[in-house]
Amino acid sequence: MSKVTDKDLVDRARAGDTAAFGVLVRRHQPRIYRLVVHMLRNASDAEDVTQETFLRAHQALARFDGRSEPYTWIYRIAVNLSLNAIRARKPGRNAGTTDDPRLEALLQERRPSALADPPGDAERKRLYVALCEAIDALSETLRTTLILVCIDGRSHEEAAVILGAPEGTIAWRIHEARRKLRELMTSKGYNPDGAGGEP
Repeated sequence: MSKVTDKDLVDRARAGDTAAFGVLVRRHQPRIYRLVVHMLRNASDAEDVTQETFLRAHQALARFDGRSEPYTWIYRIAVNLSLNAIRARKPGRNAGTTDDPRLEALLQERRPSALADPPGDAERKRLYVALCEAIDALSETLRTTLILVCIDGRSHEEAAVILGAPEGTIAWRIHEARRKLRELMTSKGYNPDGAGGEP
C-alpha cells in the first residue's frame, strides 16, 4: 500500500479528520522547527513559531488551493512568521549566543561516535560560531534563501515556490550568499575553500 500523500491528508483534514492533520504535523514538524531555529537562533522562540505555523495552517485549510505541495505552503507560513518575529524583536536583542541551538545541533550531527574529542569539538565549535555569525551578518533575504537551500536542503524550485521568487533569483541569492560568507569567513581567519567549509 502506498504512503498517504500530504494532499490526501489535507483533503481528509478539510473533511474534519483531525487525526489526518496530526499526521501532517508529525511528518513536517521536525523540519519546520529546524528551519525556524536557524532563522530565529532561539529555541524557545522557534518552538512558539513552529506551533503557530501549524495552528495557522490548520485555520487556513479551507483556503489551501492545492496549486503547490502542502509542505511548501507550510514552509511559507513558517518563513513569514519567522520574519515577522525577527522584525518584532527589540533593537539590540541578539538571539545568537554561545548557547545558540544551531551550534549544538551541528556538533551532534558531526560527532561520528560517542568517543569524546574535546580539542576537535572546541575547534569545531569555534568554526561553527564564526559560521553562524557570518550567516547572521547576511541580509534577511540572502540568509532566508541560504537556510532553505543550503541548510534545509530545499531545491531551487522549492525555495522559489516558498519564497515567491523566480528560480533564477534564488540561484543568484545562493551565489551571492556564498560569496559573502567566503569573504566573512576569510576575514575571520578561516579558509572556507581549503577546509571544505562552504555551506
